[in-house]
Amino acid sequence: MIAIIDYKAGNLTSVKLALDAIGVEAKITDVADEILAAEHVIFPGVGAAGSAMRTLNDRGLVDVIRKVAAKGTPFMGICLGTQIILSHSEEDDADCIGLLDGDVIKFQPTNPRDKVPQIGWNSVEIKKPHAIFEGIEDGSEFYFVHSFYTVPSSEDEILGTTEYADVKFASVLGKDNVVATQFHPEKSGKIGMRLLENFTKWNGEKSF
Repeated sequence: MIAIIDYKAGNLTSVKLALDAIGVEAKITDVADEILAAEHVIFPGVGAAGSAMRTLNDRGLVDVIRKVAAKGTPFMGICLGTQIILSHSEEDDADCIGLLDGDVIKFQPTNPRDKVPQIGWNSVEIKKPHAIFEGIEDGSEFYFVHSFYTVPSSEDEILGTTEYADVKFASVLGKDNVVATQFHPEKSGKIGMRLLENFTKWNGEKSF
């Protein structure tokens, strides 16, 4: 069973429906024992870093997420769930979970045509092989909605990059049993569904 962590950050139902569509059992939950017992864990989210962290702390979920990562369970962050597994976010000046060391920074476009938030399809350049990319071509397009982007401290943790507003940013991150995407695979059509399916088959090892 896959646990989808419920912290009232939106986007949960769409992830559950995507997993239903590929025949994978999943449950939206904020119950620590259920999350810790799950075979895979997905941490999605839409919203602001500060309010999300307050909710996670209020529900005791920060420690649960850290335990999931420490025990080797395959773990996937999506969008806001990707940003707040880093150390700190400029959004609300929020201290975050810290599964990966790094910061989250707001786009500062100089071209007025580069709107913030970035909303729409953009390509991902695969930088390192990983099980979640099986059957996915370099340059494939995924659906993004975000005003902030991740800057991990270690380039070794960047699996894929995307360019927007004169910035090449890390759009896919990975460290040990943790992977994370800035884009929304559940809203990215067949290619996104393939990535989700790859995650559900991944055993938590770093790459092939």
